[in-house]
Amino acid sequence: MAGETPIIELVNVVKEYGDGVPLRVLHGVSLRVDGGEFVSVMGFSGSGKSTLLHIIGCLDKPSSGRVMVNGVDASSLSSDQLADLRASTIGFVFQSFNLLPNLSALQNVELAMAITEKGGAERRSRALELLKAVGLQQRADHKPAELSGGEKQRVAIARALANRPSLLLMDEPTGNLDTKSGTEVMDVVQKLWRDQHVTVVVITHEKQIAGYARRVVQIKDGRIERAQDAGQARRVLKSK
Repeated sequence: MAGETPIIELVNVVKEYGDGVPLRVLHGVSLRVDGGEFVSVMGFSGSGKSTLLHIIGCLDKPSSGRVMVNGVDASSLSSDQLADLRASTIGFVFQSFNLLPNLSALQNVELAMAITEKGGAERRSRALELLKAVGLQQRADHKPAELSGGEKQRVAIARALANRPSLLLMDEPTGNLDTKSGTEVMDVVQKLWRDQHVTVVVITHEKQIAGYARRVVQIKDGRIERAQDAGQARRVLKSK
């Protein structure tokens, strides 16, 4: 909101790759995400949305411009400082789930808290609380091979929230799921956004998934084309 420090603020961010004649992927992108927002960044393959995700998530540094995370200038931080910032601020959910196959759902969520000072009982209690929040308390002892794709992604979401991040950053979270499972996952995300007051940014190319957000940012050829509120976005997406 106006006057408050945004969770994420990108100012004239440029990203180039390669030597000699570099390939410019992001062309002066500016974007602000305030606390409590639910934002989708929508674009087709090659639009620059994956690069933008890596910049927002402090997984990569811009070639120029500023990246502010909770008021901290991430552009000037060392690799170790960036790792600390990610661990304390951002929960990541990726298309491929990234669960450890030899661990149960409960253990996968608990593992995210291994770097904290929480004791074993506290970690287990938090993990069970999150599995209940994503509707998987009855599947806590099941390993990933025993879970459906949608269930795996819900475990991944629970894991991403284990350390109470300010921002949940999701990269094509339904890309490996069928329509029904994808809808179930996004319904869970929407409920978590409302109940746990986490800021959500979803990177997607799917109109249906983008429609869950309260603000839709469209990116094309490395430039922000438009940002719309939910009502405007749904009308535009429906017309395409």
